[in-house]
Order: sequence, then structure tokens, then C-alpha cells
Amino acid sequence: MDQFDRTIALSLQRDASLTNAELARIVNLSPSQCSRRKTALETSGVIQGYTAKLDAKSMGYNLRAVVRINLALHDGQNDQRFSSFLENCTEILDAYSVSGDADYILNILVSDLDDFADFIHNKLLPHPDVARVRSEIVLKALKTGAH
Repeated sequence: MDQFDRTIALSLQRDASLTNAELARIVNLSPSQCSRRKTALETSGVIQGYTAKLDAKSMGYNLRAVVRINLALHDGQNDQRFSSFLENCTEILDAYSVSGDADYILNILVSDLDDFADFIHNKLLPHPDVARVRSEIVLKALKTGAH
């Protein structure tokens, strides 16, 4: 990946709706070169897809939280069972297996505090593999997105 490819990828990460002509102006290549490079980035898996960035509050999601989970036991079955459980929770935007004082960190998005309490008390805490749950309510998003 050269600097042109990196600039194309980062530009599309900021705004996936950029046309090849717009990319060409940003990268300083022809639109056809940008198109070929963009296709190559998609084919190689550098660009994994395109999404729309939605305003959570407009969609009715007013509470974001970060939840740290510790499992009771650490073996392949527990990890697999808990991973499957996470896949089926619509409240979870992102889930990470991490090092440090937690086994998993979850990024949660729900409509309100009642929905968050319901998620914690009726889904997470009763799960047989969960030993400890710690959560923080997000007060303000300072920076979002990744690259």
C-alpha cells in the first residue's frame, strides 16, 4: 500500500460517498486511476465495506455505555458460549476481548436508562459465564470513528 492508496482509504473512511472525481482531486490522480486503486483496496480487504453514519439520538438511542465483563472461568467453551451470546445482543455495538483488568469491553447503545438496566440485570448478569460487570455511562462523545 503506497501513499496514494492510504489517502484514498482514509478519505473514504471520512466520507464513503466520495466520487472517483472527488477522490482524484484529493489524491491528485486521474479518476480512472482512483477507481482502479479503490477496487483493488476493496478486493484485498483493506476496504471492508461502506456504512452510513447515523445520529443515534435521532434514531431514539439516547444512552451509550461502556461495559467491562469478567468471566467466571477461562476456557474455550466459556469463551465460545459468551461470544455467541454477544452476537445475539442488539444493544451491543462493539465487543472486544481485551487484556488488562477485564476480559471483554462492550460498547452499548440503548434508548434510555431503563433499557440499560434491563440489559444489565436481565441479560448480562444472569449469564452463567459472567462473574463481574462494571459499567460507565458516556456523558459526551469527544471523538468517534477510527483509522
